[in-house]
Amino acid sequence: MRLTILALAATVVAGPVLALEDCAPDKVYLRGDWGQAMFSVEVADDDAERAQGLMDRPSMPRNAGMIFVYEKPQSVAFWMKNTLIPLDMLFIDETGTVRKIKEMAEPLNETPIPGGKDIQFVLEINGGLSASYGIGVGTELRHPAVDQEKAAWPCEEK
Repeated sequence: MRLTILALAATVVAGPVLALEDCAPDKVYLRGDWGQAMFSVEVADDDAERAQGLMDRPSMPRNAGMIFVYEKPQSVAFWMKNTLIPLDMLFIDETGTVRKIKEMAEPLNETPIPGGKDIQFVLEINGGLSASYGIGVGTELRHPAVDQEKAAWPCEEK
């Protein structure tokens, strides 16, 4: 019983501490009518990192991913060349709002996957997690790469 109380106390104390770290570059938060989720991410924000992406990795932890950051909104297309694990690709606009999702992109497939126009971010997570969590179009992303003046879910609520 004593251990349970201590564990609950640690959870309550950790809550406010986590709120202070909401906008760390290595984390993204998603929210929607389905709830909320957090992913630990690598940031791909230059041409070389975006070209490499998640290629040649045999696995990825469940709540991990990669966020591709572009300087400005644009048309984007991805492929799965040399990517060994199925991925869900979330195509996100400059406000951090999900505009399109490609679920279960097939490993090693070189067919282009268009994300649409005016996309500034692409979040890749393990295949099947979008459906599992209920993540859909309209979901909002919180991350420091999103222009906070335009963000649908800014780092600091106003």
